[in-house]
Amino acid sequence: MNRVWLLGFPEDNAAALCVQLGRIAPGMPVESRQEFDPESLEVDSESLVFLFDSNVAIGQTMRLFQHVPASNLVILAQYAEAEHASQLMQAGAMDYRVLPCPDEVLEIYLRKAEHQAQLSTQASEQRHGSDEFVTQDIETRRLLDKVALIAPSNASVLILGESGTGKERLAHFIRQCSNRKDNAFVAINCAAIPEGVLEAELFGHEKGAFTGATHSRPGKFELAHEGTLLLDEITEMPMHLQATLLRVLQEGEVDRIGGKNPVKIDVRIIATSNRNMADAVHEGKFRQDLYYRLNVVSVQLPPLRSRPEDIKPLAIHFLDRFSEMYGKPSPSIDDACLSQLRQHDWPGNARELENCMHRAFLMCVDNTLQDEHLGLESEMSQRSEDHSSIQAGLSIRDMEQALIKQTIKHVNGNRTEAAKLLGISIRTLRNKLHDMGSGTSFAESHVAQQTAVANTGGIG
Repeated sequence: MNRVWLLGFPEDNAAALCVQLGRIAPGMPVESRQEFDPESLEVDSESLVFLFDSNVAIGQTMRLFQHVPASNLVILAQYAEAEHASQLMQAGAMDYRVLPCPDEVLEIYLRKAEHQAQLSTQASEQRHGSDEFVTQDIETRRLLDKVALIAPSNASVLILGESGTGKERLAHFIRQCSNRKDNAFVAINCAAIPEGVLEAELFGHEKGAFTGATHSRPGKFELAHEGTLLLDEITEMPMHLQATLLRVLQEGEVDRIGGKNPVKIDVRIIATSNRNMADAVHEGKFRQDLYYRLNVVSVQLPPLRSRPEDIKPLAIHFLDRFSEMYGKPSPSIDDACLSQLRQHDWPGNARELENCMHRAFLMCVDNTLQDEHLGLESEMSQRSEDHSSIQAGLSIRDMEQALIKQTIKHVNGNRTEAAKLLGISIRTLRNKLHDMGSGTSFAESHVAQQTAVANTGGIG
């Protein structure tokens, strides 16, 4: 750590803190400033900043983190105000404390800031040249720093989070920060592949192992040798395959279906799930020993609604990508449009935002994105109508079927997308549609209706 800053303190408080810090950490440079201007101060990730609490402290905190995302910030106050303190902690402050501050507590802040500075430096070195995970949220940036530190190891990583939060994107980030970044990255969605096919896809098979096996084929584990294997939606893997997977991870070798000799493999495993893994274990749907084997490092990705600071940069990122895709200038976003984006709760997270930006990009004609291009008002209105149609007396089963039908209609019959929005696997959705009897035909008939409308010149 290279310096301690005291910002906005009354003269007597600043003088007392300078004396304390000089006694605790002799030789440590301490600078006190009344004005708050992080752009003009030499504040960096190796500094410790003490900020005096005031009615503008929240805005100052946000400015500081925008300037130096890895800041080590402690708020000191004359009087405690619980709600205000909570807001400052949520904004990213390390701690909030009422003056005077004991020597032993200041020592803890100094040691913690020194440790955080070392971690930040190591993480920055490890992230050099890696694909950026788009975020301006303070907690998510700190999460990425921690992830970058564990990336060079061979430890298994379990990424948890709601559908659409960017779990696969984070898996790519881990790979790019690892020593395996130049080797294969192989992904497989455990929920999207039929149970009878998944075993052969994962572990491979020999010629003649089963009907239709006309030649030998390596599985995903062999294809990912010396690289990284992403097991997406791991909780949807059948129990008997979980036992086989556990053995592969323990022994470092796979047995092809119909094979005689095991094949040695060296693979870094990253697994994802949108479910509560502990609940899946408790319910007997996921093996406890496999859970412990995978859960060497666990990462919980927050939903988009809890990181509103990411909405604008993500929207711009998606627009830039569509600009490159279509060879058209990327539009700007007007204030009313940005306000509506921030008010939306984004149940589908970043994936829903991406789809929204795609639609808006195609609808925009004057190089400025406006709120009517988003189509969110009609969606919210539809949701309100759907919710108001739920009446007392409906069974849980009837409500579930209505929700499935509405979701399938919303995504124009795309069952894979419907499963993601519902937060279930495609296999679970297929089973529910089958139980509904007419569910599958409903999905197919909706697609047919949309096609018919298109063929008659309607917009839908």
